[in-house]
Amino acid sequence: MIAQSHPRPLIDVLAEIPDFRKRRGKRHPLPAVLALACAAMLCGHRGYCAIAEWGRNYGQKLARALGITHKKTPCAATVHTIFKNIDVELLESELGKWAESVLATTPVPEGAGEDEGVALDGKTLRGSRKQGAVKAHLLSAVSHRLGLTLGQQAVDDKTNEIPVVQELLKNLILEGRVFTMDALLTQREVAQTIIDGGGDYIMIAKDNQPRLKQEIQDVFQEPELLADTMSTTETANLGHGRIEKRRLTASTALLGYSDWPGLQQVFQLERTAIFKKSGERRQEVVYGITSLSAERAAPDRLLAFSRQHWHIENKSHWVRDVTFDEDRSQVRCGSIPQVMAALRNTAIGLMRWNGETNIAAACRRFAARPREALALIGIQLEN
Repeated sequence: MIAQSHPRPLIDVLAEIPDFRKRRGKRHPLPAVLALACAAMLCGHRGYCAIAEWGRNYGQKLARALGITHKKTPCAATVHTIFKNIDVELLESELGKWAESVLATTPVPEGAGEDEGVALDGKTLRGSRKQGAVKAHLLSAVSHRLGLTLGQQAVDDKTNEIPVVQELLKNLILEGRVFTMDALLTQREVAQTIIDGGGDYIMIAKDNQPRLKQEIQDVFQEPELLADTMSTTETANLGHGRIEKRRLTASTALLGYSDWPGLQQVFQLERTAIFKKSGERRQEVVYGITSLSAERAAPDRLLAFSRQHWHIENKSHWVRDVTFDEDRSQVRCGSIPQVMAALRNTAIGLMRWNGETNIAAACRRFAARPREALALIGIQLEN
């Protein structure tokens, strides 16, 4: 099922990425090679060798439609060389702009609220790291609603996510967005950048911010003393052989007292999982802060954002690992690991926008019907 609104075709975006190669000896146009890679990934092909094989399997008509002008499609060595040397930052920037256009042209479901949720989280390319690849850890920004990767930044082995997230945020639209993240990114500078850009945040407070965590814990230590500042929501869900209960209590008690940038509310989230077969109970309590005021975000909305944060795992990281076998990929040269991850993100984003919920099944269908894969990129194959 194709979405009703249509963003800019991906093939047009790929056509604007400048070719880094010299004219002499160049057989295949860069946009054609990138389009070939995206189409192959839509069909479930995982590595650059598989991408090259895919191009040889469907004949000259499909190759011409992609923009291949040579009598043969690119071999694995050619794909390897291009991925190794391409300007990955420029590629990420252009793909990020395309993802933003997809998000902007996809109607928001009724009742979803005005603010767009964006999850920030990192993922290590484990197979590449074992082979000695540099920058094998990638920090991503993923839309809660569609699972689109809006931006991705490599993290140098000699640093961590904290300085890199500032660079990532500079390349994102912040206004009207609610950014969710885990405790590692709960930093004053990150909060200030988001606030300055017109966005909002929901952050988790753990031991890396001991003073902040203690202040929040003190609020909920004796809740009856601050009852007039608090409100609560509870949910219960049954699935996967367990009952999951969540209780979120938000408070405005630290508004005007905490010096954390933009802080409006603090919250306590209690999670309880009861396993039906064994009767085992698991409980967890986490604390957090948000720049969303009580008027803009009641506890039920904060809880929804908190749960949607994990879409970055379910809609992106898990699919890349399970369907595309990313963690076992051993590519390590130059920019290849990040380029491959960026193209996987793009293929997954295209399928999410197309309404696909089972990415593995969609890949199998596209492999059997390559015309549909080309159409999704923006190429109409003539009969």
